[in-house]
Amino acid sequence: MSRPTSSPSNMTTLGCALFATRWLQAPLYFGLVAAQGVYVYKFFNELWHLIHHVISGHADETHVMLAVLKLVDVVMIANLLIMVIVGGYETFVSRIGLQGHRDQPEWLSHVNSNVLKVKLATAIVGISSVHLLQMFVDVHHTPRHDLLWGTVIHMAFIASAAILAYMSGPMAAHEAKVHTVKEAPAAVVIPGQRDNRAEGSEAGAEARIEAAGFPARKVLEMFDDGHLRAPGPQVIARLGKVDFVERKANVVLLGGPGTGKTHLAIALGVRACQAGHQVLFGTAAEWGARLADAKAAGRLRKELARLDAYPVLVVDEVGYVPFEPEVAHLFFQLVSRRYERASLIVTSNRPLGRWDEVFGDSATASATVDRLAHHAEVITLDGDSYRTRRLDMTVTR
Repeated sequence: MSRPTSSPSNMTTLGCALFATRWLQAPLYFGLVAAQGVYVYKFFNELWHLIHHVISGHADETHVMLAVLKLVDVVMIANLLIMVIVGGYETFVSRIGLQGHRDQPEWLSHVNSNVLKVKLATAIVGISSVHLLQMFVDVHHTPRHDLLWGTVIHMAFIASAAILAYMSGPMAAHEAKVHTVKEAPAAVVIPGQRDNRAEGSEAGAEARIEAAGFPARKVLEMFDDGHLRAPGPQVIARLGKVDFVERKANVVLLGGPGTGKTHLAIALGVRACQAGHQVLFGTAAEWGARLADAKAAGRLRKELARLDAYPVLVVDEVGYVPFEPEVAHLFFQLVSRRYERASLIVTSNRPLGRWDEVFGDSATASATVDRLAHHAEVITLDGDSYRTRRLDMTVTR
């Protein structure tokens, strides 16, 4: 008889069950929320006593300074609590869906247990500094023994924070090295780009390209600029570095039918995907319908916030079909929200000065163009339609 072996599904089920026990920590963080409420009460209680003593004339300068330091102390402890609540919950329990929220903490995007420990240590040093300052301010009423031990404890906090910060460097480097080894070794090389992050792996790039919703796969290497009188090849090559994404700038491609606007927009979108950026493609009509549906459902603000997660949006064929008044206003909202925050790649068959014909309202058109073109590469593709050229070549033959 063969010896029975444990199946992978059983091991997976056991692992998932063990991992699910992390939710036992959730009540602990809600308990910390209650503790933060206690500190809010303590803050206003101390503030009321301070105001009362000042009004009654029983507070000298030292008393006021000590009272203010107590308030600062309470605020710093509350800050420490919120850091533990948000960062700890995000690290050890479950992701908090803050993507696109304008108040998302910068440190939350790369928080982990190592970063959290360092931040907590530095926060404790700050709180200890305030306590020590209170002792020195009231030095005449502070026993020398308390002052000595307060200084020793504070120095111990500083030393421990320095050791944690020093150790976090090698630990973070080790984690990055392990993560890089687990990723696919072959990276897509973008001309003029020096970003070798794991997000640029071929598998990740293909997933981003697939999710972008491009109507076809277009690449810059296949872009035929031979029929163009402008711009020069160096302009196309510069755009191909996709550094406009990091600058949160836009790219506006103008020109008649058949000049390659859509090909170039898709190719730049593909390059951005290969560079590690999330991209979403749609025609102007599709974007208008998408935003109109969101507004009708009462979730326009949420939809615009969700689109903030995409560093690049591609809007194709602006001007081929005039906008309805509501759609024109929605498109303005999209451009306005992404202004100096994320990139747009827009193609149009009409020069920017004639966009009032598209929007049906010169004020909305002017405001949209003003924001779209302020930080933008505005490229006019001047040339004959490649479709017409092919037709002429066929007739000639």
